Amino acid sequence: MRPAATWQYAAVVIAVVFLSAQVIRTGAALRAHDSTSHRGAGGAKAASAPDTGRRTASPRPAARPPARAAGPDARLAAALAPILRWHAGMLAVGVSDPATGITATYDASRPFDTASIVKADILAVLLLRHQQIGTALSEHEKELAARMIENSDNNAASALWDDVQQGLGLQAGNAALGLRGIVPGPGGYWGLTTTTAAGQLGLLSALTSPHSPLHAGARRYELGLLRAVEPAQHWGVTAAAAARTRPAVKNGWLPVGPGGQWVINSIGIISHAGQQLLVVVLSCGQPSEAAGIDQVQAAARAAASAITTAGTPAVPAAPGAARNP
Repeated sequence: MRPAATWQYAAVVIAVVFLSAQVIRTGAALRAHDSTSHRGAGGAKAASAPDTGRRTASPRPAARPPARAAGPDARLAAALAPILRWHAGMLAVGVSDPATGITATYDASRPFDTASIVKADILAVLLLRHQQIGTALSEHEKELAARMIENSDNNAASALWDDVQQGLGLQAGNAALGLRGIVPGPGGYWGLTTTTAAGQLGLLSALTSPHSPLHAGARRYELGLLRAVEPAQHWGVTAAAAARTRPAVKNGWLPVGPGGQWVINSIGIISHAGQQLLVVVLSCGQPSEAAGIDQVQAAARAAASAITTAGTPAVPAAPGAARNP
């Protein structure tokens, strides 16, 4: 290269570097956080906590546009921030108020192993199959369904998993129910089904909405079982439920991998501040079962608070609402 051309090239490089430095100096840096069980197993990667701190680049900040009301997802993220700052593993949350149509989600499309929450899906698909052929559940199926939901009995779940034709049947049933983001586990390994917070909100909607493909009788039947889980499993999203109400809940818990980490999931329908809410909390990579349950319950309370303190009027509880026996 000739000397003149060399100096021209160097001048261009210096100009580009100077302009890039100006852009970087005036730009805003954004951080993104990223993260990644036989008849019940799963795995996880750790996730970093979101950076919520504000930084000022100059002692004389530029004028800002008028503040806008935060959307549901932003309010949920803000409510979860104190929990996420210290959490281990990964967490996804979804909450919806069917009466107002407001839904808020955090990391709604990230897949998690279901562990035992898939049992609620198995029963919904079984009910839909009977509905489609015009038959009722047999007495044996009712017994298995009660054990699977109320006691989280794995043998009962395996029997009904086979009744719905395992993964292929679950996939077909979920398609008919309009559910997405749920991938059945292979063979007999129903606990290796993966799901997302958005997918589980869809399942809860199918169990509560009058527009659901499931008939009202089928919805009442499954919700009745979910409201009758044994006391030892009355945790998770129920932590956000109002006193003297009867939440419907299904939990999943499973130690995973050589490090002894846990999958801890909870889905359910609760009453909070006079509103009926659909709540989903999925997690993995938890250091212990107790720590995972604590985190899931804290996240459920934060989610319920975020959606019921957003300026939306609470719906008064109906007279004579159901109470715990």
